[in-house]
Amino acid sequence: MSVPRPREALDGIPVYKPGKPAASDAYKLSSNENPYAPLPGVIERATDELGHMNRYPDAGCGALYGALADRFELSPDHFAAGTGSVAVLFSLLNAMCSDGDEVVYAWRSFEAYPIAVELTGARSVRVPLAADATHDLDAMAAAVGDRTKVVLVCTPNNPTGPIVTAAALTRFLAKIPPHVLVVVDEAYVEFVRAPDAAKGLEFLAAHDNVVILRTFSKAYGLAGLRVGHAIARPQLAEAIRKATAPFSVSDLAQAAAVASLESFDQLAKRVDALVAERDAMVGTLRSQGWEIPDAQGNFVWLPLGEDALAFTATCDPVSVRPFPGEGVRVSVGDPAVNEEFLAAAEAWRRQEQA
Repeated sequence: MSVPRPREALDGIPVYKPGKPAASDAYKLSSNENPYAPLPGVIERATDELGHMNRYPDAGCGALYGALADRFELSPDHFAAGTGSVAVLFSLLNAMCSDGDEVVYAWRSFEAYPIAVELTGARSVRVPLAADATHDLDAMAAAVGDRTKVVLVCTPNNPTGPIVTAAALTRFLAKIPPHVLVVVDEAYVEFVRAPDAAKGLEFLAAHDNVVILRTFSKAYGLAGLRVGHAIARPQLAEAIRKATAPFSVSDLAQAAAVASLESFDQLAKRVDALVAERDAMVGTLRSQGWEIPDAQGNFVWLPLGEDALAFTATCDPVSVRPFPGEGVRVSVGDPAVNEEFLAAAEAWRRQEQA
């Protein structure tokens, strides 16, 4: 039977693999979700929008862009929203890339990068991480060529955890031609405590070719509502908005995001608690003998290599995220569940040392 043939570009593109479900949400440490419920007032604000579901959402995201403008002290035309920062990335790459172009990024990094890049017809140029699981920015700069349109810099890097320092990003940008767009993906920026970390907003202010990606899915705990945004020069933000499907972000999501921005003080307390739990997990794992990279997101990375799948099976009923042949990423969850994971990690170490 003859059927229509999809684009050949799809042949080599992997399907995105979500985190493995668990017996209960609390045991799901595979998707970097926030274990806390939405911030005070957020559910009520979002619920108020349910009575208007017969109407299209605000395609211009007016209230959301206004709230973001107040938060970041920029005009509303600096923002472009979408269904999570990953969707904003898809729109950005569609606005910037076409057949034959190249996009440079570190690897291993966010697994949606190759999908987003190659759907445009562009080619991925993957640069291996350094031995300490950080971006090798010198090698990435060397990989930028005549066909490079975009460079992706994920800080903290998902799934390995380290940040890009301000000094390193400064040196890197000095090597990048001004017509090449540098995307600083800051999905986990609220969890960063490294004093030397690059701050995307400072680089946006100094460089016309920098775009920042942010999300409400992680620290703000709105993963199920899907809302993220780019911060960019107005002409670039407009291009991203043009490449985004109309009415993408629901009014529920917009209302919840605005309410979350208004609860920033409560957010800071929750993030501080997650950071303390993350640091405790790293300390325990290192005391068990694990070599853990610097963890600056809401997750830790275990560089297990070929043992990634075998280790994952021993963590049941806790669901963790294996990257076969590379390692395992574990989200910071409820402290009691974290303890169950740490017990499984300790048992694995004892077995390996026996």
